[in-house]
Amino acid sequence: MLLGCIADDLTGATDLSLMLTKEGLRTIQCTGVPRADLDLGNADAVVIALKSRSIPAGEAVALSLEAAQALRARGARRLLFKYCSTFDSTPEGNIGPVTEALLGLVGGQTIACPAFPKAGRTVYAGQLFVNGVPLSESPMKDHPLNPMHDSDLRRVLGRQTSLPVGLVAFETVQAGPDNVRAALAREAADGRRIAIVDALTDHHLRDVGAAAAHLPLITGGSGIAMGLPAAYVAAGLLDGLRPPPSLMAAPAGRAAILCGSCSAATRVQVAAARDAGFPIFALEAEMAAREGAAAAVLDWVAAQTGDGPILVSSSADPEAVGRAQALLGRDVAGRRIEAVLAAVAQGLVQGGVRRLLVAGGETSGAVVQALGVKALTIGPEIDPGVPWTRSVGDPDLALALKSGNFGAPDFFLKAWDMLQ
Repeated sequence: MLLGCIADDLTGATDLSLMLTKEGLRTIQCTGVPRADLDLGNADAVVIALKSRSIPAGEAVALSLEAAQALRARGARRLLFKYCSTFDSTPEGNIGPVTEALLGLVGGQTIACPAFPKAGRTVYAGQLFVNGVPLSESPMKDHPLNPMHDSDLRRVLGRQTSLPVGLVAFETVQAGPDNVRAALAREAADGRRIAIVDALTDHHLRDVGAAAAHLPLITGGSGIAMGLPAAYVAAGLLDGLRPPPSLMAAPAGRAAILCGSCSAATRVQVAAARDAGFPIFALEAEMAAREGAAAAVLDWVAAQTGDGPILVSSSADPEAVGRAQALLGRDVAGRRIEAVLAAVAQGLVQGGVRRLLVAGGETSGAVVQALGVKALTIGPEIDPGVPWTRSVGDPDLALALKSGNFGAPDFFLKAWDMLQ
């Protein structure tokens, strides 16, 4: 293994695993810190998916350090800490505390670059934009767990860590890798061990990756991995790159969609599926709080006779989410929905579903944990940042794990065409 990666949620780990696979690395994704006896084969990169984005900062630090030490024990020579391209976090963390702890482990300097242009995330003058709109004016301002009210990443990160935060500005990035590398050296000399890096295009990300490939730790969204594989080959750390898959062999069985995200993108995808005639069960938060909710959903599933995918969705607009949180409590509402969808996933698999698409990072983590999936191989890309995957071992499943903000409006419709 060359590259060991730590992701703060499951869909983010899948997004990163896809990026590394597309760029030519043999990549395995693990759900949680792998046991010492788990065979990772001849992987160039291993991505550990944690569920640490929205937990207390101290717990996130402990989990991340455990993952980092496990990766280094397996031979990882570089570490990458992956977080969401919308920098989801609170004033207390968890991006800053985890970054600071990992730097304490490996030493040196790191960068912070959440840019992912194909998904509409760009960084300019240290400000994060979502589809051309400042983060604080985007739908992320209404995120139910981590509402983002500040677009200035230096301020956001500066509130989360005791380390000084610098900036490698657009003009430097535009001038190429050598200039980025020199700017990073200047930031380090001035005591700024974390540097926000501007990026507006994939070309910028490739140049930043090439400039930062020597660092023992890199942090950012999945886009920051774009330039790393080629840079590792150029440095003699890898002997070559492998082509990514275009189709995936999938186990035979029924298909289903479980949707726990309330993001604007996911709500549009649910509406498109409804317009296309998908059978949809609307799981409201109040229902999820009652006993027997999962059984009621599974009874509805059993009554569906069509051959196409069925969809179970708890997506709701911000007003409905707010009412549910006021009634049940902010954290309780989310946990109840996650628990019901995880129980539904277990029932679906027991009933013969083998092709499962899950929308929402927290929901995906709960579902994969409930199903006992320990590792995933990476298949073809459905939309930027979202691949099909296949579980390693039992149960044998085709899984697409989608971050709530990702995917085109027709994502739920077209995903199935990539399976054999």
